[in-house]
Amino acid sequence: MVPRLVALGGGPEPRLLRRVARAMFVCAQQPCPNRRCCGSASPGCPEGHQALASLSREDRRRRRRATQKYRLAHATRERIRVEAFNVAFAQLRRLLPTLPPDKKLSKIEILRLAICYISYLNHVLDV
Repeated sequence: MVPRLVALGGGPEPRLLRRVARAMFVCAQQPCPNRRCCGSASPGCPEGHQALASLSREDRRRRRRATQKYRLAHATRERIRVEAFNVAFAQLRRLLPTLPPDKKLSKIEILRLAICYISYLNHVLDV
């Protein structure tokens, strides 16, 4: 599967981005047999290395900027996801009875305690 790059305003054409993404994927999957080939399109070079070598300096600069923007956007999305995850654990923690009530619990302890508490409540309802 080839990574998908999104054109960010004023960037290169989507076709060029797909070509660069495909080249980066190929490069990541197989090491270059001839380390000196990466600067030029020599015959011993894998296809992905040739594609990267054929890009102009400006195209490589645009690709690098797009990658940095993508990383920043990804980091922001991940931060929001982790924050929502932690809020959900905090809400679950407030619903669980413990002694003392303000005892700090790890996430695995919260999950295990929740399982035991739900099992206990189920048993109480069955009796």
